[in-house]
Amino acid sequence: MGKEITSVSDIIRVHGAERAEQAALVLGEKSQTWGELYERSCQMAQALRAAGVKAGDRVSFLDKNSIEHFEVFYGCALLNAVCVDVNWRLAAPEVEYIVNDAGSTVLVVSEDFRPAAEAIADQLNPATVVVIIGGSGAPVGKLTTISYETFVASGSKVDPHVVAQPEDVAFQLYSSGTTGRPKGVMLTNNNFFSLIPTAKVMWELDEHSMNLVCMPLFHIGGGGWAVAGQYSGCTSIIVRDLEPVSLVKTIVEKKVTHGFLVPAVLQIMLMVPGVDTADFSSLRVFVYGASPISEEILSRSVRTFKCKFWQAYGLTETTGAIINLPPEDHDPDGPNKHRLRSCGVPGPETQVRIVDAESKKDMPVGEVGEIWMKSPLVMKGYWNMPDATAEAIVDGGWFRSGDAGYLDADGYLYIHDRVKDMIVSGGENVYPAEVENALMAHPAIADVAVIGVPDEKWGETPKAIVVRKAGVEVTEQEIIDFCRERMAKFKCPTSVEWIDVLPRNPSGKILKKDLRAPYWVGRTRHVN
Repeated sequence: MGKEITSVSDIIRVHGAERAEQAALVLGEKSQTWGELYERSCQMAQALRAAGVKAGDRVSFLDKNSIEHFEVFYGCALLNAVCVDVNWRLAAPEVEYIVNDAGSTVLVVSEDFRPAAEAIADQLNPATVVVIIGGSGAPVGKLTTISYETFVASGSKVDPHVVAQPEDVAFQLYSSGTTGRPKGVMLTNNNFFSLIPTAKVMWELDEHSMNLVCMPLFHIGGGGWAVAGQYSGCTSIIVRDLEPVSLVKTIVEKKVTHGFLVPAVLQIMLMVPGVDTADFSSLRVFVYGASPISEEILSRSVRTFKCKFWQAYGLTETTGAIINLPPEDHDPDGPNKHRLRSCGVPGPETQVRIVDAESKKDMPVGEVGEIWMKSPLVMKGYWNMPDATAEAIVDGGWFRSGDAGYLDADGYLYIHDRVKDMIVSGGENVYPAEVENALMAHPAIADVAVIGVPDEKWGETPKAIVVRKAGVEVTEQEIIDFCRERMAKFKCPTSVEWIDVLPRNPSGKILKKDLRAPYWVGRTRHVN
């Protein structure tokens, strides 16, 4: 690699020039070289500029993993604008909130998700341009609509040469909010490039890597992982639909060397017929995160895939992998097998404190408290939410994770519980308050609490504890269906239990730990 890469825009400029003929993106039978990606990104940048997008503006993108995502992502980067990937699993009102919150006047959406765009068209800025991937550009409400290929073709192939600074935002990813409002997490070039040079060495990524991009790009574990590999000049093997049989086939046929997965995906891959005899000799490194891995799944994964495993712990707010468990600690039969219950150790320039919630004093080794972290990886803040930013980043740059845990004598971090009222299901964050607000609109519900309960596949799933109104009948399925009409399926309860009255403390706060306790009996962790 010639020129030093210090910004997202540098990635496409450097590799577009230095390895123009090498494959950058592969999706099924489609392939795009670095030179082609650079040229298309320049066209996208110029088309966006003509549509009024300038440095610092946000462009919303709604589609599954695709080649077009990276054309938009790098097109934005060349303008020093920001591509905001919208979670395509969200319900239409949730999509509308993010697009409007980001202030986007360009929405790129695939034909698959046209119905979502049509449902929210009247609530968007009337000046919004809707760019349709794979469609004709037929009208979306009263908004200006254009086909993706026509839009790209309208831009010249000249790099706009806008220079990005270290503190400029490179990623804006939305996470669920404590009160139902998603928060736009702003990650800068400096955040990202404090991680990936180390990650390149740690995870052994290079220009020869065939990097599996199968997790959703609207997550740091999807989009962040993809760009970490692209920093090294590798080829990204993109998976649009996460189907276990085709995923295993892709790894074998495309000779994948690296990948980031959540444990649930590893688990379903192990169920694929013939997986034990498949040729995974190309694999070098699998990184996993979002939830711990069971010893059984880990043992089977190590035997099956025969590569190095890293665990990565972090949040969107910490640019993902701020704590890492290395391969040498992934031996279920080794002397350090107890470390499999840990998240690992902090990366370079990262400090970790365990803080008492009341006194704000540091806890002794082995004692549980809130996990605080200070690192160049900590976000710039939440988009247009100064109060939430000030609550999350305190005392000169310490980020309050909302997770409860402890450090052992060797500096390994162990998760015990959550301080924040949050559920992590299959890598998706779910805030109970958002679900409770939706459920309280049901005419048969007098009171409700949503908690996380263990789930073998997803780590944990939401459960609704419901107080019914007197004399009103309602079934479990009716409540679940009611919720699914209003929000993303992954946020909705998978089960319902009935209770006469919710336990509360003297100030009226629901005692969620008491409600959760029976479901977590016998477990060292009280969250997954």
